[in-house]
Amino acid sequence: MATYSIEWNDPYCLGRYEPTLLAGAPWRRLLVMGDSIAAGVGDPVDGYADEAWADRLAAALGADHLNLGRAGARVTDVHAGQLDEALAFGPDLTVVAAGANDAFRRSFTASAVVTELEEIVSALVGSGSLVVTLGCFDLGRTSFLPPERRRGLSERLHDLGRLTEQMCLRHGGIHVDFLWHAALDDALLSADRLHINRRGHAIVAADVIRSLSRRLAPRAVSP
Repeated sequence: MATYSIEWNDPYCLGRYEPTLLAGAPWRRLLVMGDSIAAGVGDPVDGYADEAWADRLAAALGADHLNLGRAGARVTDVHAGQLDEALAFGPDLTVVAAGANDAFRRSFTASAVVTELEEIVSALVGSGSLVVTLGCFDLGRTSFLPPERRRGLSERLHDLGRLTEQMCLRHGGIHVDFLWHAALDDALLSADRLHINRRGHAIVAADVIRSLSRRLAPRAVSP
């Protein structure tokens, strides 16, 4: 597994000048909602800023922001407990990180989870917000999970990611996928062996910022 002494040397994080990628971006009210990934849970890592990905994104945008993320939240919790406050905030950009806690249960049905997730996304889009969804890192690829459980978790996370991406794109949103991310190894996780650490948060922020910058890039005009 690769290690990097400081964040600037890490090819999976933003380069020294890339934080300006969103300079002049139109989004002024950032809303983050979902589970512990949204909330920013993660251990510090030497050489990396002790910041969650959502705080990094807000700083890159220079936007007002509200984070409603709650550790342990399932999709039903996000829908019932966060959506009204999210809509009241009036975001023009929303990042939704939800579904992983559902996928950890063997009773998980991806289509049912994404159906409820779509109700959240459609309400936000209807209020005028661009929505970004996140695909989870595939923890089935780490050594911490017992071998007999890895395949089942990977399959559930991949089902969730595939359906979430399809749904998000139908609503004109952006899906940022981490399932196959090359940086994933045991060293990317916190001591709880479940949540990404601050290096992981730096990587998430980098990929979200780059994805948003591509949305802003002028489209080629056919001759």
